[in-house]
Amino acid sequence: MREKLIVAAIFVVGFAVLGYHWLGTAEGIAQTPPPADAPVLEITVAGEANGVIRVTLRPDLAPLHVERVVELAESGAYDGIVFHRVIDGFMAQTGDVQFGRQGGDIARAGMGGSRLPDLPAEFSEEPFLRGVMGMARSQAPNSANSQFFLMFDTAPHLNRNYTVVGQVSEGFEVLDAIKRGEGRNGAVLGEPDVMESVRVLR
Repeated sequence: MREKLIVAAIFVVGFAVLGYHWLGTAEGIAQTPPPADAPVLEITVAGEANGVIRVTLRPDLAPLHVERVVELAESGAYDGIVFHRVIDGFMAQTGDVQFGRQGGDIARAGMGGSRLPDLPAEFSEEPFLRGVMGMARSQAPNSANSQFFLMFDTAPHLNRNYTVVGQVSEGFEVLDAIKRGEGRNGAVLGEPDVMESVRVLR
């Protein structure tokens, strides 16, 4: 009888662990925890989505990319930048400080970066789960600059091919409400949602 109880207990614990892992993945919990003092990116979104998304940044995984995002955010460069490419079930892309400013001609949004140099790749083993923030780039691995994307769902094909820079910790409902693209390659037509303001919390 004692052996049966032990087996049952192991089964229950194992099921609980698997259930926790599944829920964690569904909610976008990072595979490895961020540093306790990691900076947080606070993105205030306006448009079809309205509210705040907070992203815990990962200097332990990508110090150069996190430094770039923090520098651009603290300088105000990200304020007023649109979500120019949004693909349902995949990701929402923004951060083109050159061509993606609300109120301007955003026809070339997604083709630009910043005045700062491109960054060397900082690929890691951290997977692209729901809520992960990754750096956008061209086909060249060392071409990330200012643009980034937030994942609606998991995307294993991005693993170890794009740089993970953070993980959404608050505001999944805002992320999910961002206006989807309808054009070629997920381009958002009409009035895209915008990062009204981007701040760094330390």
